[in-house]
Order: sequence, then structure tokens, then C-alpha cells
Amino acid sequence: MRDVMKTLSYGTLHFAVGFGVTYALTGEVAIAFGVAMVEPAVNTVVFYFHEKAWARWPAKALKTLGFRGPFQPA
Repeated sequence: MRDVMKTLSYGTLHFAVGFGVTYALTGEVAIAFGVAMVEPAVNTVVFYFHEKAWARWPAKALKTLGFRGPFQPA
């Protein structure tokens, strides 16, 4: 249940930010609403493929590129 609530709160926040930024730039409620409805949906699909791409790169491969885990000295 926590994951569902977290997802809903993030979606609400995402919508509000998208609406607010678009309204600030255009001054048009209809345009801001349209962007706020479309952008989170597109971003959700992009995030899915982003996660799939990262799943293909094991942590060991990232270390060869110079990435270290948290709390590991340089």
C-alpha cells in the first residue's frame, strides 16, 4: 500500500509542477493543463525504458567506467 501511496503522491507532485511551470511560461490554463496531462505520461514510459537500460549494466561494469558505490574512497 505504501508504494501505491508514494506513486500517487509523486504523480500529484509531478502534475502540479508541470502545470505550474507551463502556466508561468504561457499564462494559459488550457495549455498548462494539457502539458501537465501529457508530460507525466510520456515521462513514465521513458522512465520504464531508462530502468531497463540500467538493468542491463551490472554494477561491475559501471566500476570500469569509474563509478563507485556510496562510501567508497576515491
